[in-house]
Amino acid sequence: MQNRHTDRKLYFNELAATCRKYFIPYILTEKYVGNGTDVLEIGCGDGGNMLPFAELGSNVTGVDISSEKIESAGRMFAENGAEGIFIVQDIFKVNSDKKFDVILCHDVIEHIEDKAGLMSWVQSHLKSDGVVFMAFPPWQMPFGGHQQMCRSGMLSHLPYIHLLPSCIYGFVLKAFGESKACVDELLSIKRTGTSIECFETLLRQNDLSIRNRKLWFVNPHYETKFGLKPRELNRFIARIPYLRNFLGTGCFYLVKNS
Repeated sequence: MQNRHTDRKLYFNELAATCRKYFIPYILTEKYVGNGTDVLEIGCGDGGNMLPFAELGSNVTGVDISSEKIESAGRMFAENGAEGIFIVQDIFKVNSDKKFDVILCHDVIEHIEDKAGLMSWVQSHLKSDGVVFMAFPPWQMPFGGHQQMCRSGMLSHLPYIHLLPSCIYGFVLKAFGESKACVDELLSIKRTGTSIECFETLLRQNDLSIRNRKLWFVNPHYETKFGLKPRELNRFIARIPYLRNFLGTGCFYLVKNS
C-alpha cells in the first residue's frame, strides 16, 4: 500500500497540484473557469481537486458517500483558507435541481455499477453550456484493478493481476493476507471496471457528445506521484479498440450535452 492511501494530506496536495497543472487547463479549452463558476465534483474524496477551483473564485460543491472523507475535505479547505460545500450522500440520492457549469468525475465511474444512471444524473444537472470532465483508468490497464491498495508489497506492484478470473483473483488476494474489506472492494472494482469502448457507448446512449479526448500512456497524475513525465498514448494505438485499454494508463474526456 502506498503512503498516499494513509496520508490524506499528501494525497490532497497531490491532487490539487495535478488539477492546477493539468485538469483546469484542459477544461479551459472548452469552458471558462473562474469567479462565480459553479463546479461540482462527484466522489470528491478529501477535496484536493476542488481546491484549485476555489482558489480561482469558483463556487465549489463536493459530494462523497464517505463521511470520513467529507470531514477531511472540510478540514483541508479550512487549513488552506478556502471555502466549499461538502455533502455526505450517495450521488443518486442528492435531491437538488441545481445545475452546474462544470462537473468533475475523476476516477469514480469505475466504482459505480449504475453507469447509465450516473450519465443521466450528470446530464440533468449540467447547464446548457456546461462541460463534464471525466477521467478514469481503462479497466485493462496494468493497475486498472486498483491493486496498489493492497497491503502486500508484491500484490501492490503486480500489474494485470486484476484480469485473472474472479475466483482465482479473490483466492490470491486472500492467500496474501488481504483483509475482507480490501478483497470485497477489489472484486467490486473488477465487476464495475470501465473500458474506453464501454464509456463511449454510454455517452452515445445518453446523448452526450465528446468535445475533447486524451488517452494517456503516462497519466499526468503520475508526475506528482512518481516523478514521471506525462505522455499521450501513441495516436495509432489510440485508434485501435481494446488494445488501447491495455497500453494506456488514463483517459481524459470533456463532454457536453448534445
